[in-house]
Amino acid sequence: QVQLVESGGGLVQPGGPLRLSCAASGSIVKSSRMAWYRQAPGKEHDLVATITQDGSTYYADAMKGRFTISSDNTKNTVYLQMNSLQHEVPAVYYCNEHPPLVNYWGQGTQVTVSA
Repeated sequence: QVQLVESGGGLVQPGGPLRLSCAASGSIVKSSRMAWYRQAPGKEHDLVATITQDGSTYYADAMKGRFTISSDNTKNTVYLQMNSLQHEVPAVYYCNEHPPLVNYWGQGTQVTVSA
């Protein structure tokens, strides 16, 4: 059974960076298109970024130029480098395949931007 464990969230000041990690059990990172999502309270999961097996990336418009998704197949880990965090509403960030699989949602990691 695949397990995805997100980490790296926290409280960050406006303009600051934050790096999220998603450790996966098994080898889905190198065999699947992976993605980061975020969920604000009372909202659906919104797609943030995706990365394919060959390293091709996609970003939601609001994240282009500020966020970078990457993966390390040797560590079965996906990363999300977030820079210039300014107007993001507090949200829980999750990784999953894209499209997401219901059984793969983990605990997520909370990100709050506040002075």
